[in-house]
Amino acid sequence: MSSLPGSSAPQRDVDRVAPALADALPALHRALDRLVARDYALPKPPEGHLNLLRHVAEHEGATVREAADALLMKPNNVSALVSQLTEQGLLERRQDGTDKRVVRLHPTAVARRRLGEVRALQVSHLTEALLSLTEGEMDALGSALGALHSLTRGLRSAAH
Repeated sequence: MSSLPGSSAPQRDVDRVAPALADALPALHRALDRLVARDYALPKPPEGHLNLLRHVAEHEGATVREAADALLMKPNNVSALVSQLTEQGLLERRQDGTDKRVVRLHPTAVARRRLGEVRALQVSHLTEALLSLTEGEMDALGSALGALHSLTRGLRSAAH
């Protein structure tokens, strides 16, 4: 396993934090996912669908290859998701204006609305949970956000 470049953290801290994060982050994600699924009016779309829809909403006109690279997925798997989401009326495929061989992906209005609904539920549940924390815990989480973003960038780079 390679370490992230530029780390100045003592090894004992890394050895303590890495397993704790490996346990905490998936547990946090599962708990939030279950709460959203419970409260969402429709069956909650699978996480892979949501990730692709989010990416396309943020990078309108992306290609399947670009989405696959960004989501760290195989292009054939993204292509299959695109087919499913197109059939469900959540994505549109449009030919590129200059190169007819290239297909660009665009979210539909329904997809944007559903993404907004899921996001609102996520934020609502997180807000409620955050309100139960102490001021010190909130400060610690706020301070950790920058580090979590850096950690994510490092892991994404290593995964490419």
